[in-house]
Amino acid sequence: MKIPKFADLVLFENDDIIVVNKPPFIASLDEREGGEINMLRLAKQYSYDAQVCHRLDKETSGALIIAKNPEAYRSVSIQFEKRQVKKVYHAVIEGTHVFENLFIDLPILDKGKGNVSINRQDGKRAETWFNSLKFFKHYTLVECRPVTGRMHQIRIHLASQQAIIAGDDMYRGKPVFLSQLKRKYHLGKDQEEMPIMKRFALHAYEVSFKLLNGEEVTIHAPYPKDFETLLKLLDKFDS
Repeated sequence: MKIPKFADLVLFENDDIIVVNKPPFIASLDEREGGEINMLRLAKQYSYDAQVCHRLDKETSGALIIAKNPEAYRSVSIQFEKRQVKKVYHAVIEGTHVFENLFIDLPILDKGKGNVSINRQDGKRAETWFNSLKFFKHYTLVECRPVTGRMHQIRIHLASQQAIIAGDDMYRGKPVFLSQLKRKYHLGKDQEEMPIMKRFALHAYEVSFKLLNGEEVTIHAPYPKDFETLLKLLDKFDS
């Protein structure tokens, strides 16, 4: 995989904060000692004291806040703790689902090693709002606004509504193939068809928070190429 230039990912920067459009397949933080490249390492090469303020799943693309100094890190961390950071995600889900300010309040238990479950007894509070943005024949583009920030929160909350994110095999989501959408689709001899997206279709679309001077900013992260391609093909062949 080609490692992106950190400077090319920057959506916003001042003396204290950087917001980047995280590419898919790059972890936010060190997953293992001496492991592969991640956003924290890339950020530290760019700005020596950089700290990643929150985490996105490795496959999830989009807006990631990075602090350039301890004071900024503390400020953003407190905003996350007080649930003052507003996050908007976009997801492509399987099937047609009409969500109009659907509020999901289901506690999530972190079982370790990237496994979570809905657990009303031992889980931690988890709240997400959902709105349908666009309907295709077999899929729906959905806006997700998590209030809390539990691991896999959006993914498992959608799965609880039988609205699984396309390509999210952990929750039994299936990848989208062009042959499913396009009539008379022909593959060359000995060619294996690849899915349109090689990951689950979730993107951190927007983030709003306060800078150290008290000014509120909203940073919007454009779709990466794979997400944009999926939506274009759904528009063309599945609308």
